[in-house]
Amino acid sequence: MLNNEDLIKKVKSYNRFLNPDALNKAYNFALEAHKNQKRDEGVPYIIHPVAVAKILTELKLDSATITTGLLHDTIEDTNVTYETVKKEFGEEVANLVDGVTKISALEDKASSDSKAENFRKLILATSKDIRVLLVKLADRLHNMRTIKFVKGKEKMVRKAKETMEIYAPLADRMGMNRIRDELEDLSFEILNKKARDLIQERLKFIKNNRDDNFKIISVDLIDLLKENGVTAKIAGREKTPFSIWRKMQNKKISLEQLTDIVGFRILLNSVEDCYKTLGILHSKYSAIPGKFKDYISTPKINKYKSIHTALIGPYKQRIEVQIRTYEMHEFAERGIASHWKYKSSEKFSELSWKEYDWLRDLVEIIETGNSPEHYYEFTKLQMFQDNVFCFTPKGAVIKLPKNGTPIDFAYAVHTKVGDSAIGCEINGKEMPVQTILKNGDMVKILTSSSVSPSLHWLSSSKTGKARASIRRYWQDKSFEKTKSKEKSYISTLVVDLPHKPGVLGNISSLIGMNQGNILNVEMLKKKKDYLQFSFELQIKDLKNFTNLISQIKQNNFNFKIIRHKQKKNAFIRRIFKNFKRN
Repeated sequence: MLNNEDLIKKVKSYNRFLNPDALNKAYNFALEAHKNQKRDEGVPYIIHPVAVAKILTELKLDSATITTGLLHDTIEDTNVTYETVKKEFGEEVANLVDGVTKISALEDKASSDSKAENFRKLILATSKDIRVLLVKLADRLHNMRTIKFVKGKEKMVRKAKETMEIYAPLADRMGMNRIRDELEDLSFEILNKKARDLIQERLKFIKNNRDDNFKIISVDLIDLLKENGVTAKIAGREKTPFSIWRKMQNKKISLEQLTDIVGFRILLNSVEDCYKTLGILHSKYSAIPGKFKDYISTPKINKYKSIHTALIGPYKQRIEVQIRTYEMHEFAERGIASHWKYKSSEKFSELSWKEYDWLRDLVEIIETGNSPEHYYEFTKLQMFQDNVFCFTPKGAVIKLPKNGTPIDFAYAVHTKVGDSAIGCEINGKEMPVQTILKNGDMVKILTSSSVSPSLHWLSSSKTGKARASIRRYWQDKSFEKTKSKEKSYISTLVVDLPHKPGVLGNISSLIGMNQGNILNVEMLKKKKDYLQFSFELQIKDLKNFTNLISQIKQNNFNFKIIRHKQKKNAFIRRIFKNFKRN
């Protein structure tokens, strides 16, 4: 376990603004709060929050986040309160700890019905301060590293599925590839241990045979780049068992057919050097068709940047190469956390919605009142998808998930454009709105003010915004239709009430309980024994009004119903007919 001095030293190595006394205080506070607790594996509980803090230091996060990592379980698992944390460490840390606590409380809900609702709460908590999710990811990562000690196979499987479905995709969207890979692989070991063991065994054999080749090819590549005036660093890139298994499943190929189990990652000083390196490699070696991807000019939806290519390299070996700058590499490893720079202070400045529009879209869907299942579905559909970039006729770039359609495009432009869409032109040619769009397509949406979005579009749309907008449109229409069909009737109820305190209030409550709307109340007579009141009522439901009259009769109140001249209709006749029966 990392001691307080080592933890402080790690943070000071990248953050010169750290207050060591404050972090030391948090360390000792957590130590005291958890002193009588044990983990499932039988070790002191404090090992867990310290491990979480260590993971956060590896991401080079600010001291408030590191402090939250140390304290994240104090409110949930000890007698420590929010107010205590606020008093000792300030409101910023207290709010972060409270946010993580609320998310952790959801994890005990095992029912599938609650999964979508739990996800809603997670996203809303995260949207207030992205650091809440960063701490939660670190917390989940350490818990997955020790998941073998969890009691009960069912609980282990549930945690692994939750990690695979929610936390790994969220890490991916945050650009935190290293954490995503480890979460996936740890979950894979629980969910399909047999398959993972087979891949792991095969990997050892392949790796032993490829290590020498890697070193030889790396030297050749560095020498080639030096000859052309490019200084570079080359590192190995080894895939995890889960990523290998997923690729085998998707492409229906064997392990031996994979070319990128161990790849080459070339790190450079500038974007210019990246493209220069690409030109050098493609001039020297034959490129494998269909394997080139330029994520620098068109980054992935999680902001990942790199050039990917595959070559028939030195000694006729098939190799896969990633070309990126050191800055791109830092983002690929740390994701959103790479935005913390610590140049003038360590004060956290919130990232703009523009940078993380996927989170903005999720929050928008949640806040518009769509069902939890809808946005949970959206998340599962989109978390891992690559993106395509299309253009409006004016040249604006619209980013869509893979297999996105003009329907998604229209709603990405504006909800009103989507609702009024009647067709589209792709690259100047009229096409169905269900057409799958490709990178670089120029899309023109044809609209009409007299049309409505089709419910059949739901099966073709890929974005949560499009689906949510279509559902919301028809929900609103259904409500308006129902509302227009509602009929109401005006009638006057005259009733004699005992001259006692509270009787008027009781009769008014009785009317309200039976869904009657009182438009006007007037005292008609005032006698020694009774008061006569007139209630002008708006009636929408015959059954409720009949119940009201029955209850009035049970109280032995004298009453009568005055039919309004303009309302001599079947409704009133049915009421009187009903009275005669009773």
